[in-house]
Amino acid sequence: MNTLNFESLGLAPALLRALADEGYTEPTPIQAAAIPVALEGRDLLAGAQTGTGKTAAFALPLLDRLYVRDRRKSEPKTPRALVLTPTRELAAQVHESVRTYGRHLNARSMTIFGGVGMGPQIDGLRRGSDILVATPGRLIDHLQQRTVNLSRIEVLILDEADRMLDMGFLPSIRRILSALPKQRVTWLFSATFAPAIKALAADFMRDPIEIQVAKPNSVAATVTHRVHPVDGDRKKDLLLHLLSNDARQTLVFGRTKHGADKLAKILEKGGIRTAAIHGNKSQNQRTRALADFKNGKVSVLVATDIAARGLDIDQLPMVINYELPMVAEDYVHRIGRTGRAGAEGLAISLVSRDEESRLRDIRKMLKQDIAIENIVGFEPGSPLRLDAGAPRSGAPKKKAQSTPRPAHRAHSHANNGDAPRSDRPFRRRKRGGRPSSGAHRPA
Repeated sequence: MNTLNFESLGLAPALLRALADEGYTEPTPIQAAAIPVALEGRDLLAGAQTGTGKTAAFALPLLDRLYVRDRRKSEPKTPRALVLTPTRELAAQVHESVRTYGRHLNARSMTIFGGVGMGPQIDGLRRGSDILVATPGRLIDHLQQRTVNLSRIEVLILDEADRMLDMGFLPSIRRILSALPKQRVTWLFSATFAPAIKALAADFMRDPIEIQVAKPNSVAATVTHRVHPVDGDRKKDLLLHLLSNDARQTLVFGRTKHGADKLAKILEKGGIRTAAIHGNKSQNQRTRALADFKNGKVSVLVATDIAARGLDIDQLPMVINYELPMVAEDYVHRIGRTGRAGAEGLAISLVSRDEESRLRDIRKMLKQDIAIENIVGFEPGSPLRLDAGAPRSGAPKKKAQSTPRPAHRAHSHANNGDAPRSDRPFRRRKRGGRPSSGAHRPA
C-alpha cells in the first residue's frame, strides 16, 4: 500500500519545498481530503478538530491558487483572500502558517485584530496585502471607518466557525459577508456541523463539498485520561504535589480570570515557575507568558478557556483541569493541546464532589470510562458518585454549591475576554516546529 504524500495532492513545487523545509512529508486526513477539493475551486464544508492540521488544509491550496494558478503581476492594493478566526491567538498563528508555507512565493499577508491600535493596521492596509487574516470585531471597525476594501475578495475562509457562533459573532459575520463579492470561493472549517453551522453554510455557500474526518467531540487516541478525586479545599495542595513531582511542561485550566491569577501566585510561591493568561492580560503580558512557556522559562501556564482553542503548542505532554469546564465539549478543546501529531499526552482532572455531574457528562460525551485514581494523602472525604442515579451537582438541597447551567456558556466566554471587539493577539508560532513523534505533518 502506497503512503499518501503531498506531491500526490497536486501542490506547486514552491509549496512542496516549504513543506520539506519544515520536515513535513505526509498529509493528515483533513489535508488529504480537503486540499484536492480546494484546488478544484469548490466550496468546502470541512469538519476538523483543532490539532488535526486544518490550517495547512486551507493555507496550502489558498497559496497555490493566489500565487501559482492565478498569479497576477500588477495587483491593486486590496486583499484577494480573507480568513476569519474567532480569536487573536488563532489569527496570529494562521498568519504565521501562511508566511511559513508561502516563504518561496513571496506571499503577502497581514493580521487584523483588536487589543492594539488601528494605526499600524491602517498603514498595512494602505501598503497592500493579498491575504487578510482577521477577527470579526476589529474587521467591522475597519469596515465602519472605510479603511479596508473587501470588494476584490476571491476566497473566504471561516476557521473554527462553530467557535465564532458560540462567541456571538454571527451578526458580525453576516455584516462582513454583505461586503464581499457574490462570486467567490468559500471554505468553512468547524469542529462540529451543528444546525446553526448548516444554516450559515446554506445561506452563503454554493453547493459545498462536505467532508468530516473525525467524529464530533472526538479526542486523540494517544491521550491518556485520568481523574484524581479530591475535596475542593485541597485542590491547590494536590496540584502543588503533582507539579512538584513532575517537571514536564503543563497547561493548567481554571474557570475564572481571578482564579487563574490566584492559582499562578500559589504555584510561584510553591517554587514552580508559572505564568497566567486570560482576557484581562495585556497583549504584551500574554505574548510574554506564552513565549516563556514555549521556551521553557516557565514550566506551568495557567489559563482560562480563552486558551482552549487556537493555541498551537508543540510537544505539550500534559494538561491538568484544575476545574472541569461547565460544558462537556470544552473538555475536548482543552485537552486538544496535548497528544498532537501522534505524540502521547496526559489529561488529568482534579474532581471534587460538586463536579460529579460534569464528569458524568464528559464520560458520556467521550463514550469511554476515565481512570479514577486516588492520590495517597489526598483521598476525598467521600468517593465520587458517577452512577446515572446520583444527584446532579447543584441540586436544590445543595444550593450553596450550585453551579451555573450550560446555558451561560456564551457569557463565560465573554467574561474571559472572548466577546466580539475584544479579540486578543498572541505570539505567533515559532518557525521550524516539529512533531514529537510519528510522521511529520503540518499544523
